[in-house]
Amino acid sequence: MNFVFISPAYPITYTYFCERLSDVGVNVLGIGDYPYDELDSELKNALTEYYYVDSLEDYDKVYRACAFFIHKYGRIDWLESMNEYWLQTDARLRTDFNIGVGTRDDKISELVKKSEMKRVFISAGIPTARQHLVSDLSAGKAFTAEVGYPVIVKPDTGVGANGAMKIKTEDELIDFYNDLPEEPYVMEEFLEGDICTYDAVIDSKCEPLFESMCTYPPVIDSVNNDEDIHYYTSPEMPEKLRLLGRKAVKAFGADRRFVHFEFIQLKKSYDGIGEAGDFALMEVNMRPAGGHDPDMMNIAQSVDVFRIYAEMVTSDKRLAAGSGEKYYCAYAARKDGHAFTHSHEEIMDRYGDDIVIQEEMPPIDWPSMGRYVYMAKFKDKKDMDAYFNFVLG
Repeated sequence: MNFVFISPAYPITYTYFCERLSDVGVNVLGIGDYPYDELDSELKNALTEYYYVDSLEDYDKVYRACAFFIHKYGRIDWLESMNEYWLQTDARLRTDFNIGVGTRDDKISELVKKSEMKRVFISAGIPTARQHLVSDLSAGKAFTAEVGYPVIVKPDTGVGANGAMKIKTEDELIDFYNDLPEEPYVMEEFLEGDICTYDAVIDSKCEPLFESMCTYPPVIDSVNNDEDIHYYTSPEMPEKLRLLGRKAVKAFGADRRFVHFEFIQLKKSYDGIGEAGDFALMEVNMRPAGGHDPDMMNIAQSVDVFRIYAEMVTSDKRLAAGSGEKYYCAYAARKDGHAFTHSHEEIMDRYGDDIVIQEEMPPIDWPSMGRYVYMAKFKDKKDMDAYFNFVLG
């Protein structure tokens, strides 16, 4: 089997996907803009071959790389970047090279445009916030009159919280329209609550081989208010979330892939959406969660999600079993310029036996993921909450 992996060097977790694919006998063929000599040794060992391009934005160069691999190794069976930024490139390559697995050009818009995602949510009967495709001020005022303030505005096509803003008053609304971005934006009803993700590895029949939940405070506030970062992966998932996640998988026909769907767990009741404690779907991502989230899934359920994914690719089954041990896996990250009660030495002295990873993140991740990360595991949620208070207090 020939698996073309677009941009396998970033983030580091992609190395683990490549390693497990190689372990189960897949030819992993990398295309990336990192020079070969800058790849770490583990990734080099996992790749059958690597084709360097000076820019992944240059479609013609990436196309030629795929053509080279086909000439040398035969038909491409699978192509993924696992990166939201490259999903449209993935779809175009699959279309141009007639690759059977994965989304092609004719279906990609509903996976990258929030306005088109919303249509699928509504058609499938999945609870979700009301949305308006930004046009002019009068239409914006009409929408806010319907849903009230605050509202969230964000790029129709975008990654994470980049470009997103919370608008709390009519004056802020007017300011937004006075400096309206050139790219298309959507405006959404603001739902108060925590973000809860449905993460899963899905087989060819749109059935989950693995499922996980992660809980975050609102990301837009963490980024815009320069707040320290904390979130956690749970050992179990509420049945309401599980059922909605599976329903969304089938609505999008999301077969043979890792998915990362973002829900809001409502803190209060919203007419037409749900009661406090219910879940509403925000957006779908046809890729694994970023950062250390896959590591946190492994720790929370004592499994290897990279191996589970590789087994799905080669056998459409889950063959590896975990140990059965379950934990809350906690992510606490400090940002520069903030004062903290406890030093690094005090954190390690008190929680050293619980901490599984502590490191400095790459600078590109500091705004959204924090700079200094302490990741730990706990059997009891109360112990985890005390940990967050100690590290970030």
